[in-house]
Amino acid sequence: MFGLFRKNKPVKIRSCNQNIKYGVAAKDMNELLKKGCKLLQLPSSGAHVCLYADGTKVTEEFFQTLPDNTELVLLCRDETWSGVVCDIGRLLSADRHADGLIEAARGLLSDEQSPKRRKILTDLLRNLEDRSELESREEDEDWFKGVDARFKTKSAYMKFNCESRIRGYMKEGSFELEECPSLHSINPYGSRESRIVFSTWNLDHRIEKKRTIIPALLEALQSHGSADVNVGYFYRLLFTRENLKLVHIVCHNKGAHNMLCDAAEIFNSGDTKPKGRKRRLV
Repeated sequence: MFGLFRKNKPVKIRSCNQNIKYGVAAKDMNELLKKGCKLLQLPSSGAHVCLYADGTKVTEEFFQTLPDNTELVLLCRDETWSGVVCDIGRLLSADRHADGLIEAARGLLSDEQSPKRRKILTDLLRNLEDRSELESREEDEDWFKGVDARFKTKSAYMKFNCESRIRGYMKEGSFELEECPSLHSINPYGSRESRIVFSTWNLDHRIEKKRTIIPALLEALQSHGSADVNVGYFYRLLFTRENLKLVHIVCHNKGAHNMLCDAAEIFNSGDTKPKGRKRRLV
């Protein structure tokens, strides 16, 4: 009898294959399923409802405890839903074009309330929005905010920026791995935010500058004439990607790298024997 006087509960409902959410008011699960199936044009046989947030199945008793405007997903008989992860997985697999993913992710973000899920979607959008092909200041004004006016193109600024950073000898990082285990990646040309975040990445010497390269160079100069030392080899170790690796700040490895200079490369002649007293080349 008391069920006859239940107040309609407003909720937001959607199917698992669409991003559009609809407002529906129902006094119980039967009414919700009836209205939802008609609205979303889904078969009523075997239809069931779960929470959008984590996939929890909604029973009649549970439905009555839900806050107003709770986000729900209406599923057909054999469909399942495990939460917002389903949306992200579907976005990444259903469309190879970034524009479609961006539009869909923005749609999800517009009504998302959970701080954790909002961050996931925001990070996804930041990584998908790639404006790398826009080179000039006129084409991508937002990217150049805070950049000196003398730089007219992204390439010109990044060349200057990287040269400055090499001169500054950024600290050590994850030198020994071919791929980052945390899957860190960055394209500083893609957006203004990526350009700024890029400044926190470090250039790391695989063979260490202070512990190995400079001592080996000094040792070679003390035991040989400067004309005998392979300056080109030391230049490559200090200033080029032959020995420099770009790493995320989180992946810093400040311990000893335990990598030595190539003794066969230190001198122009390939002769590693010192003149005069003997010295060990590191």
